[in-house]
Amino acid sequence: MKIQLLDQKKYDKAKVIDKMTDDEFYYGELNRLALSSSSIKLLVDSPKKYHYITKYGQPESQGLRDGTLLHTLILEPEKWEKFHFVDVASKNAKAYKEAKAEFGVVYTRTEKENAERVADALLKNEVAVRMLSKASFEVPILGEVMGVPFRGKADILTDKGITDIKTTSDIKAFPYSAKKYGYEIQVYLYCNLFNVHYSDFKFLVIDKGSLDIGVFDVSEEFYLEGERKVQYGVQIYKDFFTSGEPELDNYIINGTL
Repeated sequence: MKIQLLDQKKYDKAKVIDKMTDDEFYYGELNRLALSSSSIKLLVDSPKKYHYITKYGQPESQGLRDGTLLHTLILEPEKWEKFHFVDVASKNAKAYKEAKAEFGVVYTRTEKENAERVADALLKNEVAVRMLSKASFEVPILGEVMGVPFRGKADILTDKGITDIKTTSDIKAFPYSAKKYGYEIQVYLYCNLFNVHYSDFKFLVIDKGSLDIGVFDVSEEFYLEGERKVQYGVQIYKDFFTSGEPELDNYIINGTL
């Protein structure tokens, strides 16, 4: 089966999905060939921001670094030994800077210990372990939503649905954080790409401070808000990014106070 990607060329869908297990391909070349939930978040926020980050990349945030380590420990522990760790507490240390110059991506002892602490708490929780049982992890998917190619990876996929692992600094405020960070976009896209009903999508959340664990279901309202944002983001993409270099100088935000 062929799929047309953003460069308007047709690709063998199965072959592209096979390559999506390679992070360098997934976050590199494929980032320019298919949209994602992150792309829609940027487009909804600002087409200028989407254009800049897609073209030049963006600095790696601490949250992304922490999430990478945690997801690897829980979902792909066989890759743990491939990480480079430096026995320092701070990224300002000389040894860290030297290691970074040699290896590229490196992590501190503090980052390693924090990831191990959080992963250990999650894997000791019986409810969490049950959600991880008989599941496939980091499952790639490529498909069309609203006539546009999208890519994604399900953290945990079973015959019962999708579970996505999130971390938070305040688990009681997670319902607010989920809306703030646009998680409804991910829900809508993944439900459509994997053909899963929104009632079968769950968030497995762990508080990085207290180590409390929560399981959050998805409401129809949350799902439909995701649909609305995806529709808006896709329209922004079509308006500005489908005919050569985007004309963003005259982009303006209108509002009433």
